[in-house]
Amino acid sequence: MKLMIDFLDETNEVGEEQTGEIENLLNFAAEKLKVDDGSELSITFVSNERIQEINREYRDKDKPTDVISFAMEELGEGEIELIGADMPRVLGDIIISVTRAEEQAEEYGHSFKRELGFLAVHGLLHLLGYDHETEEQEKEMFTLQREILDEFGLSR
Repeated sequence: MKLMIDFLDETNEVGEEQTGEIENLLNFAAEKLKVDDGSELSITFVSNERIQEINREYRDKDKPTDVISFAMEELGEGEIELIGADMPRVLGDIIISVTRAEEQAEEYGHSFKRELGFLAVHGLLHLLGYDHETEEQEKEMFTLQREILDEFGLSR
């Protein structure tokens, strides 16, 4: 496998089959995006209440959201980049609200599996530096995530 993914399910609602599918999807995306072999990331599945706490604490937005990404490669003020030949690339953390994923799957008329895949790919793209702050950035990121999902077989 290309990526080293650590899964944590605080909800006990996401099974091994679903995490295996997400792992396959993200490895497919990593290959397409030419991410270094052995790169590491974590995915945590949480409730709406927990993601709201995280959103409030780190983004000053006191409401639940579907996915939050914390990129480890973004340097904060006063931080320095550590480079070492034997160090794996640590991409960061993706937090997914299982509750919102279920709600959005129903709202958009597709499977929970497809929604989890979408949120995982969306989070991975953020970890890799993609964003959707401007119209141009949004077009690039959303086109890429749609291509990845379609090519993997998780189209709408």
